[in-house]
Amino acid sequence: METTGTTPQHTRMAEALSAGDRSVRLRAALALGSNPDPALLDTLVERCAAEPDFFVRDMLAWALIRLPAKTALPRIRRELGAERPQARSQALHLLSKFGDADTWPWITRDLLHDANDQVARTAWRVAAALAPEDGEERRRLAGELVRQLGRGGRDVRLSLSRALVELGEAAAPLLAEAAESPDPEAAAHARATERLRQDPDSGFDAALAEAERVVLLGPERAASAAAAAASVDAGAPEAAGPAAGADTADPAEVDPAGAAPAPEAREC
Repeated sequence: METTGTTPQHTRMAEALSAGDRSVRLRAALALGSNPDPALLDTLVERCAAEPDFFVRDMLAWALIRLPAKTALPRIRRELGAERPQARSQALHLLSKFGDADTWPWITRDLLHDANDQVARTAWRVAAALAPEDGEERRRLAGELVRQLGRGGRDVRLSLSRALVELGEAAAPLLAEAAESPDPEAAAHARATERLRQDPDSGFDAALAEAERVVLLGPERAASAAAAAASVDAGAPEAAGPAAGADTADPAEVDPAGAAPAPEAREC
C-alpha cells in the first residue's frame, strides 16, 4: 500500500487500516477522521477502493472529507478511471460527500453508462445531485439517463427513476417520449418514473405494476380493468353476509387482491 507519509506513526496507521480485524480497521479510520492528516491521503483513498466492510468504508469516507477539498479532490478524481469498480463507485460517492459543484463535469458519460451496475447507480445519483440549475445541462443529463430505462433489475431501475425524478421538469418530455417506446420494459419504466415524479408517495413497485398493465393492455383497457377492480372492492363491504344455507368459501382460497405491496428496499 502506498503511503504519502514516512513516519513510524503513518506506517502504524496504514497497517491498522489493512488489518484482518474489522474493529481495528474501524478504529483506525475513526482516529484518522478525528485527527485529519493529509500525509495519509493516498492510504485512505486506496483503502476505500479495497475495504469490504460497509461501515469501515463509511468511516474512511468521513476521514477523507475531513481533509481539505483542494488536497483530497484531485486525488479522488484519479480513482474515477480506476480499473476496480469499487474504486470508481467510492470516488463518485466521495464527490457527493464533498458536494463541490465544480466536480460535476468529472462525472463522464462513460461513468453514467458504466457496465458495473453499482458504479452506474452511484454515478446517476451523484450526477443528479450535483447537476447545475442550468436547464440545458439538466436536459442533457436526463437524456443520458433515459437511454438506460429498462436496464437491470428492480433496484437498478429504482435508482435510475430516483435520479430522473431529482432532475424534475428537465426529464418530463423525455419520459413522455420514452413511454411510447416499442421496448415494453423501457416504456413501463418510463411511465412508472413519471408517476413517481408527479406523485412521490405512490411507491415504485405500485407505479411500475400499473405502468406494466398500461403497456400490456393499452391505456383504455387498463383504465377499464382498474375501474372494474375498484367497483368490486367498493361493493364487497356492502354484503351483509351469506344467506342461510349458502355455501361459503374457505378463507384460504380467497385471493388477497387488495393486499398492500411489500415495502420498497432502500438503495445501498
